[in-house]
Amino acid sequence: MPTVTEPVLDPTAGTARPKGGKPKRRFGGTHAQIRSALTFYKVLAYATGVMLLLVVVEMVAKYGFDSEIVAGGGAFLQFLPTVVAETAGGVNLSTAVLIIHGWLYVVYLIADFRLWQLMRWPFGRFVLIALGGVVPLLSFFVEKRIHRQAEEDLAAHPEAAPRY
Repeated sequence: MPTVTEPVLDPTAGTARPKGGKPKRRFGGTHAQIRSALTFYKVLAYATGVMLLLVVVEMVAKYGFDSEIVAGGGAFLQFLPTVVAETAGGVNLSTAVLIIHGWLYVVYLIADFRLWQLMRWPFGRFVLIALGGVVPLLSFFVEKRIHRQAEEDLAAHPEAAPRY
């Protein structure tokens, strides 16, 4: 009796398998595109994580000590009361850190979405990666885990590389 090679949908999302064979993984792009997205995500995960730690320092200064962090205006770096910081001159680093982190997080979400879409992971993993940019220190741990999982998926399915 001839064997049927028609793919059958597998319960795991994004995979198909020939009858009686190993599941075939389907990616949303080539291995090169996925590795590029993974590198972009890694850089932004670290940048967002560092900026989030600076936001924590800024929040402790602002709400714990009622101070703003100011660069310039008579000293290299100083903690000034909120009322004085507005008129002291120099650059208010507290505000700058918040703005930079906000925009970096937006780009981080774009990198997160791109990697999630190319890997065709479940939506819950997208949410987990997105939380890495709002919980201090989490982006470092999530990045390491996601990077390892993506590399394992790519190594386990070399047949999925040619897509176009």
